[in-house]
Amino acid sequence: MIHQRRNDKERTHLKKNRTPKKHKTLLSRSCSCLLYIIKFLRFVYDFVITYIFDYLNSEVPIKKLPPVNDDLVIQSCVTIVNKIKTRKVSCRYVVECFIKRINQVNSILNAVVDSRFKEALSEADEYDKLIELADTEDKLNLIFDGKPLFGIPFTSKESTGAKGMAWTFGLKSRAGNKCNEDAEIVQSLKKAGAILIAITNVPELNLWCETRNKVYGQTNNPYDTTRTVGGSSGGETSIVSGCGSPLGLGTDIGGSARIPAFNCGVFGHKLTTGLINTKGMTYRMGTEKDTMVSAGPITKYAEDLTPVIKALVGPEKSLEMKLDDEVELSSLKYFYVDDPKDLRLSAISDELQMVLIRVVNSFNTLTDLPPQKINLPGLRYSYTLWRYWMTQEEDSDFPGALGNQETRVSVWQEVPKLIVGQSNHTLAAILKLIDLELPKVNETWAKAETEKLSEELTTLLSNDGVLFFPSSPTTAKHHYEPFFYPFNFAYWAIFNVLKLPVTQVPLGLGKNGLPLGIQVVAGKNQDRLCVAVSKHLEKIFGGWKSPFAIKTV
Repeated sequence: MIHQRRNDKERTHLKKNRTPKKHKTLLSRSCSCLLYIIKFLRFVYDFVITYIFDYLNSEVPIKKLPPVNDDLVIQSCVTIVNKIKTRKVSCRYVVECFIKRINQVNSILNAVVDSRFKEALSEADEYDKLIELADTEDKLNLIFDGKPLFGIPFTSKESTGAKGMAWTFGLKSRAGNKCNEDAEIVQSLKKAGAILIAITNVPELNLWCETRNKVYGQTNNPYDTTRTVGGSSGGETSIVSGCGSPLGLGTDIGGSARIPAFNCGVFGHKLTTGLINTKGMTYRMGTEKDTMVSAGPITKYAEDLTPVIKALVGPEKSLEMKLDDEVELSSLKYFYVDDPKDLRLSAISDELQMVLIRVVNSFNTLTDLPPQKINLPGLRYSYTLWRYWMTQEEDSDFPGALGNQETRVSVWQEVPKLIVGQSNHTLAAILKLIDLELPKVNETWAKAETEKLSEELTTLLSNDGVLFFPSSPTTAKHHYEPFFYPFNFAYWAIFNVLKLPVTQVPLGLGKNGLPLGIQVVAGKNQDRLCVAVSKHLEKIFGGWKSPFAIKTV
């Protein structure tokens, strides 16, 4: 009897436990099935949109950039500085070469929106006089000491203040406005010996992943003029890739330097957040206590990244960051993510997946431990987290900023104006206004998820780890097509949330002739690791590829 009762109890217990397992299995299968359906529908949506834009642009002529007249404009900043120092070329000649190239290509690209060619040539002449007076090697070295960019022409975004230059942020209400002083980051490059020659186009108030506004119009991709350059540093990457400038100064709050760097096939580095003074970057005064915005160089060659980073952060921080220290690549730990699993984002194309695999494989023989694939659950909230932290920016009053801080632009007034073609603002700006009317992200949740993800990556990367992360689901889209993929910029934006250093690395061209690339991420203040890995990838994949025919002798 006792055994019988015990057996009955065991059967009852098993039945109770078996039922939830069945339900759990059924629920798990249902969720997997639903997830598969969502992914399939997203694939169909992306395919249809791509097909439509490909068809609409199939008959649109692509304007080709002319070949360069002087190979100097194809060379790296480091090479040009060495030529100036060894008196092989003058600063004036260097500046003249890039001015000529801008005049040659800008009618096609619409990247440069204001210039200071006369002033730049005068500054170049002053530098040449200094070199001429240096009659000993010691005196010459003294001139170049602390000036790693001596005589290098550079361009900067129109939204980043430059004395005497246009400063509209792409707002019609600011058309004709000129800046009274240089932004801090512009001053930093000038102190390093660089010469500002022009400023470049941006989206309205910098907040869109295409470069277009109602003051200057649209900037075109140097590889295919029917394609977007990205944003917000789109003018910078377009003119750098087209060889009108050897060095661009980008800013980055949601991928603003890295998105266009990817689309235009150049290097774009986002410094560890907090290393630069933001004064002069749109309305910013440089007094922000906490911000996601950062800045960094845009170049054709990886070797040019470190000199610019040193110029931007200054000598003390350069020492702290060990920017001159050799990086032993074989001693680093490597990780990669092949899918952030954010369902709002497009899936990564086969072509870019293969590029990621090739990058990972290229490090297999370099270290004892091969790159490790990781899964960070918090990445599936990439866009949502960025959206929350944008509301915490001290200058987050977007309607007021859109009204030039003189009035607040109303979404209810602008949408009807847009419909009848009477709005002074771009569609991207109005979509941002609409987004502000949508339900807010839960603050407690957002802070907790950000902290959790940040701790996971900080522990993982430490001071000797590098993460390979997809740059984009596809190569550069056609103009206006990104409106149908409004969340895809989150591939870049999540690292603004985490405030980590990232280098966008070009990896040659894809089957459609458009640039491929990958993001290289490191721990805070470990920018040198990003640069070292970027140099290695440049050797293997070739880095920047010319968007125009190069004459061969």
